[in-house]
This record gives sequence, structure tokens and C-alpha cells, in this order.
Amino acid sequence: MSVAVVSLEKAPMQERYKHLLKIITSERFIKMQGLGNEVPFFICPYPSEEAVEMSRMQKQLFNTLEKSGVRILVINLYDLAIELLKQRGIFEQVFEIEASSGKGAFRELLQGVLDPETHLVPAIADKMAPAEFDVMFLTGVGQVFPYIRSHRVLNNLQRTATEHPTVMFFPGVYSHSLEKGASLDLFGRLHDDKYYRAFNIYHCEI
Repeated sequence: MSVAVVSLEKAPMQERYKHLLKIITSERFIKMQGLGNEVPFFICPYPSEEAVEMSRMQKQLFNTLEKSGVRILVINLYDLAIELLKQRGIFEQVFEIEASSGKGAFRELLQGVLDPETHLVPAIADKMAPAEFDVMFLTGVGQVFPYIRSHRVLNNLQRTATEHPTVMFFPGVYSHSLEKGASLDLFGRLHDDKYYRAFNIYHCEI
């Protein structure tokens, strides 16, 4: 990893915003040029303590992209999870189970109902199908932990979201090492989510 990339990831928010805007509005990015056989997945990591500031930056970025003619589809995983629970008619029941059962049973319930392969990613595909977009953004990763793990979402999206770039905003570190490979370290602490097929968007150039 170059010094320039490291400094960019730790740069002031406005500098990161300018980089994201430059990359995402580029024809090379939108047309997925130079990826070879890799899936068009990009991780935008940020320190978890910057969640509020990052949320503001996302809104600014999305507004600017749409004004510049880049069509976007934003999927907030937390909002989608709530939507799925309501569709299944168990939203209120979930609160009752949380109050009466242990954390283990509650977590197991949500992991089953929100399983990425059988429920979550098909719901994302349903939102993608009628939408006209150039780039898809995934947000709300930290809000759905530990019921939904980001690497499982990406693994299952590989069969669905290949025609347009997907950018996941990730509260943590997307790390690479020869010894351990690549991993999504949520909140900079949890090191068990192995995923290597995405690109760190701060490494991208045009």
C-alpha cells in the first residue's frame, strides 16, 4: 500500500469526498474498465467514530452525483432489514422475542429471517430490477451487525450485481496482508470477515 493511499484514507473528510466524486463520476469507473475478471465491488472504509460525519458526506456525495447525471441506487441495509421484517409480519413479534428470550435466541432469529443468501440479497435484487442506475451504494453496515455480516452480503451479491459498480461504505478497515489475505475488519476490531474480491476505492485512479 502506498503512502499516498494511506494518507488519503486518513485525510480530512472533504479531501476524501473530492476523491470519491472524481472516481465515481469518471467514465472508467462507471463502465467498469480495467477490472479484468474481477467483480465491480468497491469498499469505502472509514473509522467508526466518524459515522455521523460520514453520513453527512454520503448525502452530499449522492446529491452531487445525481446533479452531475450519475444515476444512483442507495440500499441502506438497516432500512431493508426493517422492511423485510414488516413484510414477513413479524416486526412486532421480534420485539417480544427480544424481551422474553436471551440474546442468543434473538440473534439466531434475525440471522435466519435476514439471511443474505435466501432473503436479503434477493430483496436487493428486487430493488435493482426496476431501477435505472449507474452505481449502487450499500450503507448501514454497522447498524445491522451482528445479524448481517458484510462479507456474506458481498459473497451472495456476486451472482446478482455485476452489471454496475457497487460501493459499500464500511465502518472499519479493509485490510490486505500476505499472511492473512484480505479481510473486512468491522469497527477496526473484528477480523474474521474474509473477503478479497472488492477493491479499496481509495486505491482507484483515473
